[in-house]
Amino acid sequence: MEKKLAHLEMIQAVITRMAGNSFALKGWAVTLVAGLFALSSKDANQFYYLVTYIPIVVFWYLDAYYLCQERMYRNLYEKVRKLGEDEIDFSMNAAAREFQTDKTTVANCFLSKTILGFYLPLALVTAGIIIITAMI
Repeated sequence: MEKKLAHLEMIQAVITRMAGNSFALKGWAVTLVAGLFALSSKDANQFYYLVTYIPIVVFWYLDAYYLCQERMYRNLYEKVRKLGEDEIDFSMNAAAREFQTDKTTVANCFLSKTILGFYLPLALVTAGIIIITAMI
């Protein structure tokens, strides 16, 4: 049972790191978007405001990628959880075909509730700010 627990702890550490990366990306996305708006002046070219969409899209993709990786490691965790003690090989290869499902694609993660629920409102607020500053 020791080998199994050690392997599960290793996998759990990776899952925790992926979740931490996702949290950090969300913080950086908000910080960069707010910073770009703060640095832009009222008299700046309106196309300058569109630059704020670059970090939104980039961080949205990176966050989806980390969620995809996290889901594959969760699948690996489930496999190891069901293995017998003598079958533990300490493999950390979560990219194997057996761990990839329709939920572990980047496109599916890009549109997941948790990712979409954060980045879509951020993009909509950005659009609102651009429209309001264009009217002023």
